[in-house]
Amino acid sequence: MYDVNTDDVRLFFANVWRQRQQPQLLDALQQKALRIIAAHSEYAPYLENVQQYLNRTWRPEEGETNPFLHLSLHLSVQEQVAIDQPFGIAAIHQQLCKQYAGDWVKAEHDMIEALAETLWLAQRYGQGLDVNAYMTRLRSLVGLGQEDNLRLNPHEIKTAAAKKD
Repeated sequence: MYDVNTDDVRLFFANVWRQRQQPQLLDALQQKALRIIAAHSEYAPYLENVQQYLNRTWRPEEGETNPFLHLSLHLSVQEQVAIDQPFGIAAIHQQLCKQYAGDWVKAEHDMIEALAETLWLAQRYGQGLDVNAYMTRLRSLVGLGQEDNLRLNPHEIKTAAAKKD
């Protein structure tokens, strides 16, 4: 797992935005980020004045959306889709994009809701991410139910390996 702090994430997106006029200089991850940013032009003021927002806390209970978190969740979903992990997420993304007539942003917004809820529950209860609950949420977006075979959660791998010994 990477050790990334809030400032690093915010500066990453701001730097990508600053380099938008020369996209050929961006690496693959930065190019994905630029595509996401371009689809969210409402976030440009935050990116252009990132220093003002390094210490800002957005409160969902007050109806606020953290633009940097939102961009990060898009990037997370795209990275998951690119490697199809958890397995099946790429097909769900493709089906949602088709369902929304190619609107990948709308498709990913639905997927982000599922990811955000899964992360929030893991954080709230001090547990690891429940990949089964996550996939069930994603599958429900395309009219599927829970999978027949449960997956091993990442935080359960050490426990399962220790039981074998």
